[in-house]
Amino acid sequence: MSRWLPRSQAAGNSQSSARRRRVLVAGATGYLGRFVAEEFKSRGHTVRVLARDPRRLDRIRDQVDEVAVGEVTVPYTIQGICDNIDVVFSSIGITKQKDGLTFRDVDYQGNKNLLDVALAAGVRKFIYVSVFNGPVLTHLDIVRAHEDFVRELRQSGMDYAVIRPTGYFSDLEEFLRMAERGRVYIVGSGKNRINPIHGADLAVSCVDAMDRGEQEVDVGGPEVLTYRQIAELALETCGKPVRVTSLPAWAMRFVVAVAKRVNRHKGGLLDFFVTGSTIDFVAPSTGTHTLREH
Repeated sequence: MSRWLPRSQAAGNSQSSARRRRVLVAGATGYLGRFVAEEFKSRGHTVRVLARDPRRLDRIRDQVDEVAVGEVTVPYTIQGICDNIDVVFSSIGITKQKDGLTFRDVDYQGNKNLLDVALAAGVRKFIYVSVFNGPVLTHLDIVRAHEDFVRELRQSGMDYAVIRPTGYFSDLEEFLRMAERGRVYIVGSGKNRINPIHGADLAVSCVDAMDRGEQEVDVGGPEVLTYRQIAELALETCGKPVRVTSLPAWAMRFVVAVAKRVNRHKGGLLDFFVTGSTIDFVAPSTGTHTLREH
């Protein structure tokens, strides 16, 4: 069963009790989840967060009301997690492979287990973060897992909202790591565009979805950049000469095929990166944070 670790004192709220919701944030230890928990709390809602390891919540512990310990891929550990909850938000997903788990195990089945618990508890709404253009990218393992869960959510009968961001600023930090070594590699010409979004700006859209009627929300950041511009920005930030190397897309697809044979999970992540780098990922813009500031 889940273990509850309530805060000794709840922070004050700026809303009337009539509008205050009890919210569960799943994925609060991730890049986006912590911003969402903070945004819900700043609006006066009661926030319960779910984590495998509560020690990873140290940065936001003072800004939430309750911490629940459980693992979405182990159903018995999350029984009761949604009791007395009005809204569930989930950004649960797997990047680094852990314990042999796959995209299917976490992005689909883990969220499905959470949805089942939410339905049993009578939760009113489920807010889920998928991928921009997800329905046309289901040939990618990671996207297919997300979209299979979206289908389950649609068929559940619960009120829901699917948030579809273009990409997080944190996803592009790999460009900075390459820049620190003096050279950035891009796939193809680098002319394809993306408007990535900061977690704090995306959190606003996620929390706004609680009271809005849209069930599908595409969202990107305020700046549209090409991948070459992102590479050059990373090098400039590191004080390095502009050294950008373009890798042929056909060659990278061959690398993806080989990588999947060695490690399907890592190959799937590379496949997502290569595909995303060779198509435009531009959604309606919001927010104020720029990649240069980040």
